[in-house]
Amino acid sequence: MAGTKEIRVKIASIKSTQKITKAMEMVAASKMRRAQERMRAARPYADKIRSVIGHLRLANPNHRNPYLVEREVKSVGIIIVSSDRGLCGSLNINVFKQVLIAAREWQGKGVDLHVCLIGSKAMQFFRRLKLPVVASITHLGDKPRIADLLGTVKAMLDLYEESKIDRLFVASNRFVNTMTQRPELRQMLPAETVDASDLQERWDYIYEPEADALISSYMMRYIESQVYRAAVENLACEMAARMVAMKSATDNAGTIIDELQLIYNKARQAAITKEISEIVGGAAAV
Repeated sequence: MAGTKEIRVKIASIKSTQKITKAMEMVAASKMRRAQERMRAARPYADKIRSVIGHLRLANPNHRNPYLVEREVKSVGIIIVSSDRGLCGSLNINVFKQVLIAAREWQGKGVDLHVCLIGSKAMQFFRRLKLPVVASITHLGDKPRIADLLGTVKAMLDLYEESKIDRLFVASNRFVNTMTQRPELRQMLPAETVDASDLQERWDYIYEPEADALISSYMMRYIESQVYRAAVENLACEMAARMVAMKSATDNAGTIIDELQLIYNKARQAAITKEISEIVGGAAAV
């Protein structure tokens, strides 16, 4: 059994770690609330514009935007959104697994893969796999801005316009609640129809001033909104996952401290008992 001094040192060390994890839990909880507010502000616009773009795909305008046209899949691109920091459980790994499963299926069909990486963790993971990395960006901070994402996204759109990729996906975490974050792989281009069952067979919008300019501008807004929504939602997931992970670490530290305290008490009692026995034995010998 370890000496009482060694046990005291261990207890002090774990208490110090517990203070750190508790502080990180509180910081993550505070940041999570602000991240959730930004996520809730971005969601309605992103969902609505995605629905409208899906409707346009079934409409009959004179101008057919290349972002709406389905073509034979020879190459795909994925925008992968991850966190810059760790200590958030399996949040990033779950997204990476989803991407790898899809990548294995496409490569089995002879489809090429190009990736765009957002976040340090995605860069560290996918660069080891030697996948073609088109663009990357890190350190977006706690308040991602659309302007910071535009350059990275534009690199993928250029490939799509040049027909070097035929489909574009975004992989990120979807915030369900504080305890649950679900990895998602959503198709962005060509745009998918979300609620086709409610639409008439032949219909169209009224365009002002002209359909081609309006739809082209609208498609750019659509892509920007989807990537921005993925970034802010992934940030909310990161903070929630970190808060839960740090709370678990704090609780585990408390359990270990209790166990070590029990061992320390037993060792101390054994030392006292031994000392008393030696005194009694010495007195009897005299």
